[in-house]
Parts: sequence; C-alpha cells; structure tokens
Amino acid sequence: MGRRQEDDFEDRLKKIVEQGADATAEEWLKVIEQEYGKVPLIFKRMGERPEVLISHLLYKGTVAETSRLDPKYVELISMAVGAALKCQYCTSYHMQAAIKMGASREEILEVILLSGMIANSSVLANAYRVIDERLEKCFPCDVKSVQEKPGTKKRAGAVRKKK
Repeated sequence: MGRRQEDDFEDRLKKIVEQGADATAEEWLKVIEQEYGKVPLIFKRMGERPEVLISHLLYKGTVAETSRLDPKYVELISMAVGAALKCQYCTSYHMQAAIKMGASREEILEVILLSGMIANSSVLANAYRVIDERLEKCFPCDVKSVQEKPGTKKRAGAVRKKK
C-alpha cells in the first residue's frame, strides 16, 4: 500500500519545522532555479519573507499534487489564465513548465487561442451587461426626474419662471 498524501504533507511540515523557515525558503528557491533555469521575481520577493514563500509554495504544491488532472494540463491551464490576465511572466513561466511536461507547440498555441477567446468574451459579456442595465433605466427619464413633479410644494425662496 502506498503512502497517503497526508503523510507526505506532514513529513514536509515536520522538515520545515526542523530546518527552519529561512533554510527551507532558500532550499526551495534553489530547487525552482534548477528546474526552471531561474527564479521568478514573485518568488524572490516572497523569499524575503520566508513564511510567505513557504505557505504559498505549500498551497501551490498541494493543489498541483492532489489534482486529478495530468500535470501537463495543469500547466497549460495555468498558462491560459496567465495569458488571459495579461501577465507575461505567468504565461512564460507556465509555458516553459508545460513544455517540460510534454506539451507540444500546437497545444500551446491552441490554449493561447482559447484563452484569448474567453478573455474577449468576458470583456463583451461584462460591457454588454453594463450597457443593457444602463439603457433599461432610460437616461431621459432620469433627467426629467430632477424637475418638479406636478402637485408638489415649491421650495421656499424658489424663483418662478415667467411665462
């Protein structure tokens, strides 16, 4: 029978406590650099506060490791989200990771096309909804509501227009 995910997680936590946050963060940054050739800026800045880096990487790692999706697809999805959010660094990082996981050029181009389509649809869906909600309120009606309604009392000191 294999080890449970919880056992691996608990072992990882135990090692962090034994090793300390600073040493753990430094070690993990070296592993990232070895795997990807460089450490992304976001991890470098988080590394200045080891507890932030460690908690982020524990969360990220646990989500990825417990995913039922093939790691290549996790990276392709991550790349698509990075592209849709217009984060060139996320897109680049996850593209490299997807390639290392076996993604082809065609798969990468397809995912970029799909993320662009969804990002564009999101812009249209939000903008059209705003326009429809505003048009339903009838701008001219809103402007007229500022004028006095028949049968209401005049304010003291109001100047009447001559007819």
